[in-house]
Amino acid sequence: MSKRDELIAKYAADMKDKFGVTPDMDLLTKVTIGCGPSIYNADGETVAASDTTELERIRDNYLKKKLGLPDGPDLMAAIKDVAEKYGSSNRNKFRPVFYYMLAVHFKKQSVYG
Repeated sequence: MSKRDELIAKYAADMKDKFGVTPDMDLLTKVTIGCGPSIYNADGETVAASDTTELERIRDNYLKKKLGLPDGPDLMAAIKDVAEKYGSSNRNKFRPVFYYMLAVHFKKQSVYG
């Protein structure tokens, strides 16, 4: 099993534990690949939900650029909703899981078609 496959399995288990969701493994794999080499770096693999700059970067680079969503207050509300569901005490908010949940929230799975 490759390192990426191990990480994808870890993310799937995290989604089941934290969200009670069994992910679409094809979509999770594509989202994980889309995150690039950041998943191999402990700092880049996670989202700092308490860092406003990081949340703005997710809004601008992921939601607006990657998913093609128009700017609006609903973008930041969705980011904060996913962070809240992940739990404020949970320090390991994995970026691929976070992005997966946002893509599903906005029904933009087709971006990874």
